[in-house]
Amino acid sequence: MQNFFRKILRYFFSGTLFIVPLVATIYFIVTSFRWLDGLLQLPYPGIGVAIILSAITIFGYLTSSFAFKTFSDWFDHVVNKIPLVKLIYSSVKDLLAAFVGEKKKFNKPVIVQINKENNLNRIGFITQSDLSELGLNDMVVVYFPQSYAVAGDHFLVPKDAVKPLNVSGPAAMKFIISGGVSGFSEG
Repeated sequence: MQNFFRKILRYFFSGTLFIVPLVATIYFIVTSFRWLDGLLQLPYPGIGVAIILSAITIFGYLTSSFAFKTFSDWFDHVVNKIPLVKLIYSSVKDLLAAFVGEKKKFNKPVIVQINKENNLNRIGFITQSDLSELGLNDMVVVYFPQSYAVAGDHFLVPKDAVKPLNVSGPAAMKFIISGGVSGFSEG
């Protein structure tokens, strides 16, 4: 009888591992659609998301033109003159560019030995490899995302304490964010 309840409990937890992420994902998507549709006050569900995705894609297309690039540079210059706005705007722009821009920053996963005595290592990403302007020729900047959080730390570490990893940036990020649970699989 006790063996039967263990099986039932194991099946319950297996079902939970499948159902909870699925329901959470569907809930997030549906809530996002409703929120976007509510902003535009449209009668048909999903139209708001389609409009916003189309607008973002059109802006992406326009950014490749010379005229828009000139406008964009001018806009950046104006925004960067406003103290508080500059801080928020440039931080968000740099963060997004690190993930999706032409100058992606999280594409060099490394393992860094944090403590030689205990052989303690941490996985991170090189975000700056040249610190010569600070007089730190033998150092690099490594960003260490935190597990299950939208936060992280960055350290200046000796180059000889850093070893490249033979995995893609997205696989390393997924591994770190999941607390190591996901492994290094791409899927």
